[in-house]
Amino acid sequence: MLQAIRNALGLPEIRSRILFTMLILVIYRLISHIPVPGVNLEVLKQIQNSVENGGGGGLGALVNLVGLLSGGAVYNFSVLAMGVYPYVTANLILQLLIPVIPRLEEMAKEGDAGRRKINKLTYYLTVPMAALNAIGQVNIFEQIGRGVGGGAQVMPAWGFYPAENILPTLVTILTMTAGTMFAVWLGELITEQGIGQGLSMIIFGGIIARLPSSIVNTINSGSGGGSNFLTLVAFLTITIGTILAIVYMQEGERRIPVNYGRRVRGRRMVGASGSHIPLKINSSGMIPLIFAQALLVFPAIVAGFFVNSTNASVGTFASGVVDLFAGQQGAKSLTWQSITYTLFYFALVLGFTYFYTDVMMQQQNLPENLQKQGGFIPGIRPGKPTEVFINTVVRRLTLVGALFLGLLAVLPSLLSFLSYVPGLGFLKPIGGNNSLLLSGAGLLIVVGVVLDTMRQLEAQLMMRNYEGFIK
Repeated sequence: MLQAIRNALGLPEIRSRILFTMLILVIYRLISHIPVPGVNLEVLKQIQNSVENGGGGGLGALVNLVGLLSGGAVYNFSVLAMGVYPYVTANLILQLLIPVIPRLEEMAKEGDAGRRKINKLTYYLTVPMAALNAIGQVNIFEQIGRGVGGGAQVMPAWGFYPAENILPTLVTILTMTAGTMFAVWLGELITEQGIGQGLSMIIFGGIIARLPSSIVNTINSGSGGGSNFLTLVAFLTITIGTILAIVYMQEGERRIPVNYGRRVRGRRMVGASGSHIPLKINSSGMIPLIFAQALLVFPAIVAGFFVNSTNASVGTFASGVVDLFAGQQGAKSLTWQSITYTLFYFALVLGFTYFYTDVMMQQQNLPENLQKQGGFIPGIRPGKPTEVFINTVVRRLTLVGALFLGLLAVLPSLLSFLSYVPGLGFLKPIGGNNSLLLSGAGLLIVVGVVLDTMRQLEAQLMMRNYEGFIK
């Protein structure tokens, strides 16, 4: 592997791609420390310390969830505080609308041209989603600030009343919206000119940057003495075991044999040959977890507008929605809210895994492509029987992959539940909200990005007859 790394760095094209990716990530991390204009840095620091130590109630837990999709920039109330979350939400909405709206379904079947049109629509939808989320995030920080900052405002000139606040408020919304579009643009640059999938690399960089503080917070959350030692051992054991399980599931596949009959190419007769279709156990990767996180965050952000409503019943209901969808109850106590949230999150991941896998299979259209190329599966007739066979195999594999992703998503909640068993209290810090490293989405993103990057480097090296990373 070390020799392969030296070979990769020795090739100017690959070296430039690696350095370009690192440069973009450094730029993103530097800009993520630039606060929004007009923010009260003293109150912001108090909020940051409170949220990272588990304070802020359900709103604090909501900030932790958004922090995963923003690469940690939300904690600094940065111009990149929303990260790529509005883009993920916009993409999710369009993916859900494709089977419903015939025109979008036609675009999806147009190949690269159709995908470019859908991407353009995603960018257009991202702008209003980013503006709405900017308003929601400012309101959330304002409400947390009232509790930890002695009533001081994070944005002193926030709101559309009185009139002198209108311009600073619009500047804040436009700045945060522009920050989201800038983050998406940086991700696209990585995809086109760097190594790996850009948006995933942005989130990956944020998780890795917070890794040291996450480990320290997890260990320090113990009650001291032997409990801290057991927490550290459990932390390392669960992390290593989870990483191994992720790699095994990500690389697992079923190979369906395919035979090709004799066919004419130009003036030559090509003889019969055999190949296979590799069907992944988890062909959707980390996308279902990101979609599920985005969908869970959205109701909590909307409810955050009404937490401090003058109507007591509205405020109580909004607080309950925030606590439920932010998962805060799952980290604090074993209640019906925590169990409901865990089951809902698990079901949501399962549903998105099946949905995204079906979308991918429809876009690939394997049965039709096989028939056009003169290929057939032994024992299966071409056409509809082949389509039924492939769909059946894919759905069986997806069941295994979906159950794995679902368990991975609720892993922190399961650890929190186990901590109530006598003698297992040391698991409580690991299952808390502060340990982003051990969240299912966090670990899957880290491992998935590393595997995808290694695979892309291997492809580049194999083109030049070098030995790659993955055997």
